[in-house]
Amino acid sequence: MTAPDPGDAVPSEGSSSETSSDSPGVAGAPRSASLPPPRWGFGAFLLVEFVLLASAALIGAILSRSSGPGEDVSVRNVLIGTILPTLIAASTALVITQVRGNGPLADLNLSWRWDDVKLGLKLGMVGLVLTSVGAWVWTEIVGERNARSAISALVEDKPMSVQAAVVMFLYLWLLGPICEEVIYRGLLWSATERLEWRKEKWGRIAAFALSTAVFAVSHLEPLRTSLLLLISVPIGLARLITGRLLGSIVAHQMNNFLPAVAILLTALGIAEA
Repeated sequence: MTAPDPGDAVPSEGSSSETSSDSPGVAGAPRSASLPPPRWGFGAFLLVEFVLLASAALIGAILSRSSGPGEDVSVRNVLIGTILPTLIAASTALVITQVRGNGPLADLNLSWRWDDVKLGLKLGMVGLVLTSVGAWVWTEIVGERNARSAISALVEDKPMSVQAAVVMFLYLWLLGPICEEVIYRGLLWSATERLEWRKEKWGRIAAFALSTAVFAVSHLEPLRTSLLLLISVPIGLARLITGRLLGSIVAHQMNNFLPAVAILLTALGIAEA
């Protein structure tokens, strides 16, 4: 018999903090029994989604009224309109966990583990294969123009400076996945797991299924929703297997790398969209 890990939760009588997602090595970093339950749930996710959509609409309206319709303005609009709404929404999610909970590290199960990084890289590679094959099949079905992502359509015929193209590349590859994972595999997933039936294994399965579906639909690209569902499965599996957010972040970043490179080359005018 070995002594328990100091970080392991020791639930007290009547405590609701012991869940399958708190089991070390199975579903995430253990939560201390002394931490109070978060005071946020699905309402927080709905608020963040509203912030995402409202900020995108507001920023788009402001940018559309900008004077000087030159190339530089178009590039600026693409960068700001693409990046800023997602940053605002993800920041709102983090603030909610800090104000209404125990902070993002505890509430979203965000911790650094090399095992999670390794698994994320492996599942990200699987995602890359699925993305490549799925995109090719989808293009054959709907045609090249309809198969393009919204961002690909934005950068088409808008050659950027090297600096602007690199900013877009780094956002698509690194920062965007972090923001999206905080919202969907973080906020939405954790809210789902805390439902009354969360102690059963189906709680985590439901969180995986719901976050995968909402992630795909929330991109507001109806023609690509089925492709986005396929792409998001390995990302969700990283969260499901580890129980922590880091694995899905790394898998998402890995999955986005080649598409981000393609958009970088397109934005620089080196390759066609």
